[in-house]
Amino acid sequence: MSPEPEQREKQKALPKPPGLLRSSGVVGIMTMLSRVLGLVRDMVIARYFGAGASADAFFVAFKIPNFLRRLFAEGAFSQAFVPVLSSYRRQESVTDVRRLVNAVAGSLGLVLLGVTAIAMLGAPVLTAVFAPGFLDDSVKFGLASEMLRITFPYLLLVSLTAFAGGILNSYDRFAVPAFTPVLLNLAMIGAAIFLSPLMETPIIALAWGVFIAGALQLFFQLPFLMQLGLMPRPRVDYKHEGVSRILKLMVPALFGVSVSQINLLLDTVLASFLQTGSVSWLYYSDRLSELPLGVFGIAIATVILPSLSRKHAAASADQFAATLDWAVRAVLLIGLPAALALALLAEPLIATLFHYGEVTDRDVAMAAQSLRAYSAGLLAFMLIKVLAPGYFAREDTKTPVKIGII
Repeated sequence: MSPEPEQREKQKALPKPPGLLRSSGVVGIMTMLSRVLGLVRDMVIARYFGAGASADAFFVAFKIPNFLRRLFAEGAFSQAFVPVLSSYRRQESVTDVRRLVNAVAGSLGLVLLGVTAIAMLGAPVLTAVFAPGFLDDSVKFGLASEMLRITFPYLLLVSLTAFAGGILNSYDRFAVPAFTPVLLNLAMIGAAIFLSPLMETPIIALAWGVFIAGALQLFFQLPFLMQLGLMPRPRVDYKHEGVSRILKLMVPALFGVSVSQINLLLDTVLASFLQTGSVSWLYYSDRLSELPLGVFGIAIATVILPSLSRKHAAASADQFAATLDWAVRAVLLIGLPAALALALLAEPLIATLFHYGEVTDRDVAMAAQSLRAYSAGLLAFMLIKVLAPGYFAREDTKTPVKIGII
C-alpha cells in the first residue's frame, strides 16, 4: 500500500544529515572567517577612533542592540524555535512546516517592530539604563543616544536573520548562517574607512554601518530560504500550536540566557562610571575572548542543537548521549589551551592587533588586564554553550534557568 501524499512529502524533506564533524568544520571555518574579519574591523576602529569618549559612546550604542540580539534572537528564540521546527519537520507535513514558518515570521516581526519603535523613541532612557555613568557627561551621553537611534533597528533586522538562520540550520544548511556575520564586519570596515570622512561627526558613520549590515544580513539569506521552498509569508497568528509552544519555551529560556548576558552587561554599566576608555578596554579584550568561544564553542553548539532535537524526537537516547559526549570532548580539547594562551599572551596579542593610531600604551596594558580576567572563565562559557542544547533539544528550558540563577 503506497504512502499518503503528505507522508511522501514528509519523507522527501528528511535527507540524511551530514556528519557532526563535517558540519562543525564548515561552521568553524565560516565563523573563523567572521572572527578574523571582526578583529580587522576592531583594528580599523582602533586606528580611526582609539579608546576615547566617542569610541566609548559608540560601543554603548552598539552593545545595547547586540546584547538584546544575544538575549532574544540568538538566545531564547533560537533555543525555542529550532527544536519545535525540528519536531514539525519530522512529525508533520511540509505544508504544516510552511504554516509554522509563516506564523512565526508574522508574530515575531510584529513584536520586533513594536520594540524597535519604542526603543528609538526612548533612546536616552535606554542609554541611561545601560551606561548610567554617561549622565555626568552630556556630550558623551547625547552622542550615545543619537547613535542608538541608528543602531537599534539592527535588532529587528538581525532577529529576522536569526529566524532565517534557524530554518537553514534545521535543514543542515549551516554554511550560509555561519557566513552571514561576515557582512557586519565588512559593512563596518567600509563605514569607518569610506563613510566617516564624509560625516560631520565621524564616529556616527559606524552606527550607520551597523544599520546597513543588518539589512545586508537579512537579504543575503532570503534566496536560500526560497531554495528550500520556505520563504516566509508573514501571518500574525499567536494561537498557532507551534507559536504557542515556542512562546512557552521562550519565557524560561529568556531568563536563562539573561543570567549570563546580564553578568556580561554589568561590565559596561560599571565601566561607564570609570575613567574614559574603560568601556573600550573591555570591548577590545572581549573581542579576543570571543574568538575561541565563537569559532569552537558556538560553532559546535549550533551544529548539535538540530541533531539533538532530531535524536530526541526519534527517541534515540544512546545517540543523544553520544552526541553530547563528542561535543564536550571537542570543547575540552580546544578550549583549555585557548584559555591558557589568552592568559599568557594577553599583552602581546592586544598590542599586535590594536596598538596603532589613537591607541596608547596605557590602553594596551589595561585591555590586557581585562583579557586575562576573561580568559579565566572562557572554558566554562564554552562548556555551557554545548551542554545547554541538551536541555533545549528536549524542549526543557526551565532547568538551565535554575542552574543559571544558582
